[in-house]
Amino acid sequence: MEKKIFRFLADIVMDRPLKTEPKSCIQISSNRQFSDDEVNQEVPPNYTAKVTVQNPRRKTEPSWKIARPQPQCLPTSKASEEFNWQANQSSVRERNAVMFNNPLMADVYFKVGTVPHQQKIPAHKYILATGSSVFYAMFFGGLADAKHVIEIPDVEPQAFLNLLRYLYCDEIHLEPDNVLATLYAAKKYIVPHLARTCVRYLETSLSAHNACILLSQGRLFEEQELMQRCWEVIDAQAEEALRSDGFTEIDVNTLNTVLSRETLNAKEVSVFNAACRWADAECKRQNLEQTAENKRKVLGDTLFKIRIPAMSLEEYANGPAQSGVLTLQETNNLFLDYLAKNKPELKFNKRNRSGLKPYKCHRFQSSAYRSNQWRYRGRCDSIQFAVDQRIFIAGFALYGSSNGAAEYQVKIELKKNGIVLGQNITKFFSDGSSNTFDVMFDNPVQIESDIFYTASAILDGGELSYFGQEGLAEVQCGKVNFQFQCSSDSTNGTGVQGGQIPEIIFYC
Repeated sequence: MEKKIFRFLADIVMDRPLKTEPKSCIQISSNRQFSDDEVNQEVPPNYTAKVTVQNPRRKTEPSWKIARPQPQCLPTSKASEEFNWQANQSSVRERNAVMFNNPLMADVYFKVGTVPHQQKIPAHKYILATGSSVFYAMFFGGLADAKHVIEIPDVEPQAFLNLLRYLYCDEIHLEPDNVLATLYAAKKYIVPHLARTCVRYLETSLSAHNACILLSQGRLFEEQELMQRCWEVIDAQAEEALRSDGFTEIDVNTLNTVLSRETLNAKEVSVFNAACRWADAECKRQNLEQTAENKRKVLGDTLFKIRIPAMSLEEYANGPAQSGVLTLQETNNLFLDYLAKNKPELKFNKRNRSGLKPYKCHRFQSSAYRSNQWRYRGRCDSIQFAVDQRIFIAGFALYGSSNGAAEYQVKIELKKNGIVLGQNITKFFSDGSSNTFDVMFDNPVQIESDIFYTASAILDGGELSYFGQEGLAEVQCGKVNFQFQCSSDSTNGTGVQGGQIPEIIFYC
């Protein structure tokens, strides 16, 4: 009863009606242009992409996941309907948080998204203007418009709510399904801290499966750091990146850039097959029949970025020559280039791609041989290691026979917490010297910083072998710092001080 009397008296003192009615709403277009002095839009005008990225894997939770004692944004006005609700909020931030997505005192509404998923979201001009120069120009600049309903069809509702949550509550909640849309909103309204957090989230989620599509988005948003991280993954794990579904979703300019890349670690036939898959998807996007002629049409001159003459004759004859993408004249000229003495002029680059330069981390200072100390018996040699930045493990270098030339059957593995990330079963020939012999994975394996991984090798062949000694627990290799520790999987004597697996081969 006291609350009702208090409200009644307050209404009389303030000379306001006992119950306010919502004002009539007038719609305005969200694409109204502002002057350069008022706002510098950073977002690309043709943004439409949406992509799901993998959940990040981190040893510790990222900043947007860590629970902190801070105000909880409330989706409705329930809290503010309580009598004297302000007294329960001890800070400005807490009081602002109550206003998040709350029609109480709202002086502007946004119709966000497109029908049928459009949402009407209440907001407060003062709070928006203090957090974004775009909103300031929109509401208080020289070209400010006093209308109360603003349509924003190019932003997803959840992304816009993420933006408002940050402006009202200083909270950032990102998910794989909305991080790109949130980045777009942060760029559009020039909220740099939110944009940087989105980029960091994408970097932690980066893998060969989404690197190409994130590269396309990085180019669109002009995020140089994100683009560089994407190139590191694409170069090192090119075969996987080219086979990914995300590769078929990139724009033609990004396709041209990828196919022109000198450092791709991929066979040229894989590059050609990936380009054909992209052309299939592009025909669907343009509502074209998926014929060889149409695929060539959508590829255009980008096709000449593929280094077809660098393929083997067998790869060419069983692939591009029968694809129908090449004209008859191009097909014939390429065959002549392989076989004829007088070679025709070609538009294709004949030189092999250089690929990435591999690095080798040497963990022993010397090697030795003692017939009564080290033998291969089909047991496991294993060592654990961690690095201080993301790298890509390409394989291991192993010691061979110390008793003359010999052939070995070998199984190598890379594991994290007992889970196999990479494996290869192959053979290598040892010439009887103390040299090491490279054994590679089919595809490089991405590993993260500050996490211990297990490298293992099981060799079957000549028993007597060389072995490493004077091992190091920590090795600096270029910009990458390696730390080694003994592994419980090792059953053949390998450890930090000595044994097998003398070198780890990697890209960075």
